[in-house]
Amino acid sequence: MVPKSRIENLPPYKPGKQVEEVKREYNLQEVIKLASNENPYGCSIRVKETLMVAINQLEVYPDGGSGELRTSLSRFLNVSKEQLIFGNGSDEIIQMISRAYLDSSVETIMATPTFPQYKSNAIVEGANFLEIPLIKGKHDLEAMRKAITPFTRVIWICNPNNPTGTIVSENELIHFLEHIPKDILVVLDEAYYEYVTDQEYPNSIPLIANYPNLIILRTFSKIYGLASLRIGYGISSPYVIDILNRVREPFNNTTLSQKGAIAALNDQQFIHYCKEENQKGLNQLYQGFDQLGFTYYRSQGNFVLVDVGQPANEVFLGLIEKGVIVRSGEALGFPTSLRITVGNKEQNTKVLNAISELVSTKVV
Repeated sequence: MVPKSRIENLPPYKPGKQVEEVKREYNLQEVIKLASNENPYGCSIRVKETLMVAINQLEVYPDGGSGELRTSLSRFLNVSKEQLIFGNGSDEIIQMISRAYLDSSVETIMATPTFPQYKSNAIVEGANFLEIPLIKGKHDLEAMRKAITPFTRVIWICNPNNPTGTIVSENELIHFLEHIPKDILVVLDEAYYEYVTDQEYPNSIPLIANYPNLIILRTFSKIYGLASLRIGYGISSPYVIDILNRVREPFNNTTLSQKGAIAALNDQQFIHYCKEENQKGLNQLYQGFDQLGFTYYRSQGNFVLVDVGQPANEVFLGLIEKGVIVRSGEALGFPTSLRITVGNKEQNTKVLNAISELVSTKVV
């Protein structure tokens, strides 16, 4: 059996360490996980109530067109039903885009460091990929524009960017779109959209009317707290959505994920609460980092990339021994940094104290 040569050296996705795994390996009673940008407040109680009913129909295939969710979300976003596509997380929509638009004859452009699935999918499809370095943690849109060739088919913009948490402003985005050929698909990945507080962040959905080559990706995995249900969505022109539906797997969203997403969408009070608590958590982490003398990017997501001034993997392993799981920046392109998910007040205190003990400076 001979696989595609281009994937032989492509490493499989390596998930972060899990809580139970760390408990067993290090004989710990308590472990907190601040590595995967999950919502420490869980999900709306409405989701749990809804799933208790939906679980009684597991023998029935899900709605392959996500009709009820499509109707609810189209009303919430004020877009047509034909402008929406759903995926097994927004990861699957990234895969659909790559399958539909990329092959060995074309190119794709992305920042670096950024969300790694853009590059991974380009490699799988055999496309040439151009990585444009960030400037102070932000996308260099001008350099990305200059990198365009007649072979460019897709440009990826992660906004807020993962792992830095920085944003492209609305003015910057519009200026960029104005200078992009209309036959190039621009993917605006807004997985952390609901956490953003910066007033310069784009109001992106209305832009589709003027830029039908724009697709916006969002997810229910982050602030909605439905990561285990795996459901994300894309918003674009009906033409782009129609193309993507041609490569979408049938029944790619379960009944539980669809029902759960509807219930989550209908509890915006919970989303508002999570956004407020996340901002408090960010400020708590910033204050702790300032006391430690660390530099960091001010984030518009639910995570912070902080430079601890030491090899990231060493600090990462030291934190695990103390019962704290974060993400080492080594694999993210920041060898002396950690990406830390914003937890609740107690979790943030624990990670700050654990880091301070490792660098011999106690945080009060």
